[in-house]
This record gives sequence, structure tokens and C-alpha cells, in this order.
Amino acid sequence: MTQTSQNNSTGTEGERYVQHVMGTTERAERFYRDQMLDHLNTEMRAFIARQEMLFIATADGRGECDSSFRAGPPGFVHVIDDRTLAFPEYRGNGVFASAGNMSQNPHIGLMFLDFLRDRIGLHVNGRVKIMEDERLRSHVRDLPLPEVPGQRAQMWVLVQVEEAYIHCRKHIPHLRKVGAEEDWGTDDTLRKGGDFFGARQENAARRAAP
Repeated sequence: MTQTSQNNSTGTEGERYVQHVMGTTERAERFYRDQMLDHLNTEMRAFIARQEMLFIATADGRGECDSSFRAGPPGFVHVIDDRTLAFPEYRGNGVFASAGNMSQNPHIGLMFLDFLRDRIGLHVNGRVKIMEDERLRSHVRDLPLPEVPGQRAQMWVLVQVEEAYIHCRKHIPHLRKVGAEEDWGTDDTLRKGGDFFGARQENAARRAAP
């Protein structure tokens, strides 16, 4: 969901078209009117501050999409004000698929899902800017510091909020946390999951084939 350029109303042309075909225009209008904000209200900011996971969606300059997962201690996504938040990019596989997309296409979709306490979700859509840790920290004095070894932010994703709205709990499972076993910053293959899906083995076999 984003604002259309033609009439500055909520929702894309594609959304409006499918709503018309499916006969949900009136229902969608109620959702736009009642549930969508162009900022983070007090309840949303408090919700984000206690989350330990985040799903993100990005696309490159050609519109080819990628989704990814981020995690950290409560507050790792830092709400700067009601229209701005930031989350760290920790050490990963070195591919930088999300950051690469953001360097070409500044739009991002965030999905916060609370499986443990509130069993509710929050969508946040906006525009991004990638910033170095030192540069952002010089402007945002209360930016979170690393809590465990290996958790240093390599960069920060600064998000200017354009839309924020609820994701209903209807199909969100209620989970229970059983313990913390994070291995921040590790290069140990097995601790990172190894070749869980067999991709390395399959690629090696293909390369070895005559």
C-alpha cells in the first residue's frame, strides 16, 4: 500500500483495481480510513520497542523482490520519532541482498509480528537511507549500543515512515519462548545452520558432473 500519485489517496492503482473486481472497495475504504496512519502513534512505538524480530521486504531497480529476517534484543529497532525509525544491519553472509536493493530502490516494507505476547502484527512502509554507525550515532544520541559480542552494527537502515497499519491476529500462532541461543558474529558453519537444505551438496554434485 502506498499513496497514488494521481489523487493522493491511499492505496495503489493495482489495489483499487482488484478491490473493484472483487467487490471489496467499501470494505477497503473503511480499513484505509480507520486503521492506516502516516506515522507511528504511541501504541505503535511501544509495540516496536519490545519486538525481537522483524521481517523486511525490498526490491531492486527492476522491481525484483527479496524478503529477509532481522532479529535482536528488545529495542534493536530504534524509534527515533513518530515518523522515523532505524534498525541495524549486523554481520551476515556478506551478500547484502537487502542493502543492495535499497541502494537502487529506496522503498521498504517492514512486518513486525508478535507471536509471544500480543499476537498481533504491524506493517510499516516507507523510504530508506543507509547510514554508517558513527554518522547516525552522532545525530541520534540514544541509539542502542551492542549488548553481546559480535553484535556490532555494520550499518543502519533509517526508515522514513509513510504508512503504518495493523496486521490482524486471525492466523498468527501463539508461540512460547524457550531460551536464548543466539550466536552473534559466529563463522562456525554448524552453528549457523550448516548446509541444512543441501544446496552446497547439490551444487558440488552439479559442478562435478561430466
